[in-house]
Amino acid sequence: MATNRVQWRALWVLVGLAPSFFAGPSVAQPQAEAAATVESWSGQVWHAADGGSEQDLLAKLESIAQADPRAAEYLQKSIDEFKLHLAQREQKRVEAIEKASAELDEFLAKGDDPIALSEALRVGNELEMLMLSRDAFLAEPRVVQLVRTAERVARESADRGEWLIASELYARLDLLFENEERYKEQRRDLDMRLAQISTYSPRTFAEMRNQRRVAAGQEPFPPYNPVGDSWETKISDVRMQTVLQAITRTYNHVDGIPLSNVLVSGLDAVETLVRTPELAGVFTGLADEKTRSEFINEIGAIRAKLLDRTQPVTRHDIYNVAESLIRANTMTVNIPASALAHEFGNGAMGALDPYSQIIWPDELARFERATRGEFVGVGISIQLDEAQNIMVVTPMEGSPAQRAGVRPDDLIKKVDGQSTVGFTLDQAVDVITGPKGTPVTLTVERRDENGQPVSIDFQLVRQVIELPSVKGWEKTGVGDDDWNWFVDPEAGVGYIRLTGFSEKTTSEFDRAIRAMRAQGLNGLILDLRFNPGGLLDQAVEIASRFVNNGLIVRTEDGAGRTRDQQSARRVPDSVNLSDIPVVVLINEGSASASEIVSGAIQAHAEEGKIRALLVGRRSFGKGSVQNVFPIPGDEKTLMKLTTQYYKLRTNHMIHRRPGATEWGISPDLTIDMLPDQEMQALLLRRDADILPMDQDGKIIVNADRPDPNRLLRDGMDLQLGAAVILLQSQQAPAIVSRMSQNAGG
Repeated sequence: MATNRVQWRALWVLVGLAPSFFAGPSVAQPQAEAAATVESWSGQVWHAADGGSEQDLLAKLESIAQADPRAAEYLQKSIDEFKLHLAQREQKRVEAIEKASAELDEFLAKGDDPIALSEALRVGNELEMLMLSRDAFLAEPRVVQLVRTAERVARESADRGEWLIASELYARLDLLFENEERYKEQRRDLDMRLAQISTYSPRTFAEMRNQRRVAAGQEPFPPYNPVGDSWETKISDVRMQTVLQAITRTYNHVDGIPLSNVLVSGLDAVETLVRTPELAGVFTGLADEKTRSEFINEIGAIRAKLLDRTQPVTRHDIYNVAESLIRANTMTVNIPASALAHEFGNGAMGALDPYSQIIWPDELARFERATRGEFVGVGISIQLDEAQNIMVVTPMEGSPAQRAGVRPDDLIKKVDGQSTVGFTLDQAVDVITGPKGTPVTLTVERRDENGQPVSIDFQLVRQVIELPSVKGWEKTGVGDDDWNWFVDPEAGVGYIRLTGFSEKTTSEFDRAIRAMRAQGLNGLILDLRFNPGGLLDQAVEIASRFVNNGLIVRTEDGAGRTRDQQSARRVPDSVNLSDIPVVVLINEGSASASEIVSGAIQAHAEEGKIRALLVGRRSFGKGSVQNVFPIPGDEKTLMKLTTQYYKLRTNHMIHRRPGATEWGISPDLTIDMLPDQEMQALLLRRDADILPMDQDGKIIVNADRPDPNRLLRDGMDLQLGAAVILLQSQQAPAIVSRMSQNAGG
């Protein structure tokens, strides 16, 4: 033990973090006094993390030897590793800054080259995340010059019709100044134009992406594949009547956006479509300059009438605008009615907020999958690899694909004999999924034991695939509940990761907690990082597992009036976690329902009702209520409209409104992770959740598989590491008590 401490001390002195406990343990105290001292130390550690810094927590952890040498023996390794990993992070930060800074200078030396400027902005965003002072970084002369040059080149690129690089530059500028509204309008306009090109002329869009890729010195993408990518099919059911019904409902928007603004935004979108040269080959009327100009002039006249109005727009006015637009279109460019309605509707909703939208018929299945936690398919998660192949990330437990022997990293080369070369992910999803009980054949390419590619056909039958939203520490079997739930079994520290809030989240959560309770649960880590949210009722139910009573969240309309209140729901058979310490992990990817849960837990903890801490980084700030309406007369289309804002028990608004300096949920203890650390941790976590299966769908025993314990052992996940050591510190009094009893026995 002494030798180990000398080694640790030498390393810490080297990095300038020499701890205070090397003086050695104090003289042993009587048992009762020792227990009281450890209890006091345990409380001080918890308090140090509540509003303190990493260094405050470390200082208190280091004082453990003064509390009791037996507690130090129990926790010393964890403390040593945690401190070492923090020091290693700072060393990696220095190295990453040096590397990125040199890379930035290299790109800046290329002057006004748009691609070099885009890459410089990419590196600039990386540096901004690495730097301890964002303001100091943005004030650097080279960064100021970069921003000025990128703004000018983006503007010039847009003027020349180079939409892709202009969009790229504005997007990266917007990310660099995400707390401001400097580039929102330019980015929105370019995104809309590119979406229109992608929808109506996907081959052109693919060629644009290829040109951008080749210009950057990269290998071109595969040729465009049109299978399942017809805009005529996708929007064949879109009707202007549906759009007008949706627009009339926008008066309920939380911010009270005037209907005139909504209509003008719809007209602007149609004009953008007409002014996009790439679409002249799709809509032949746009190729005639005279008729195109006539239509643009008619749109301008309709817009001017709206802007000149002194009275609020009525339902009658909405229909008049649509009739005028349809008549002008018919007399000039004659864009198909479904396309006209589609763009007018998308543009109109764009005047509201990023979350209000018309959910078109071709989008309905994806929307329902996100809310229901299930879909019909073969049960694979896919992504595009670097060569743009459709690659299997993982087959889902118990799915047709897993039972048939589909494996991670398989490349899907054909679907029902149709080549997937040049597919987008949406195309792949559309052709692989389908009605329940229907067959589909996937042809995959896999490397054999000699590294040679072999082709395998899998004949599968589509089934309802459930998407479990509750995951544990380590997968132990093919079932949804087959997890090792404990990150530290000795201390009874459990771990649950919620990937979303769907219809079955609470029931899955309760089963997991009951399994942990049966094995001695003493503390829980609730991981809500990268959780995009989901259903409000599930968020309230989950929060109620931690909070016994009182307000969870309420909603306010635009006038500040309370419209709804959700309080803790304690039912006889629900689990109760209010009696154990809890650490909730959040970060910039925690949004919506996950912010409601974490915010409710934090609010009740601040009142002393429960023992809970939030660890990580400030959450995303999506705290608005979207009501989903069926549109009368159109059973294939829905409307999602933001009608209220969420407010917590503390009266804190979660939502990040334009110009706001406060939003989201701030952790009690901020723990930074470098961008590379976050990515590595995510990939390891994803891969560790996959059980290798053979051709018969059976688990391959002793297969090479990532170990999730590396997240802690190698310091890959510092936020998780902080959560574990905090909960271990709370078990120190019980551990010391057991040691004393064992010694006495």
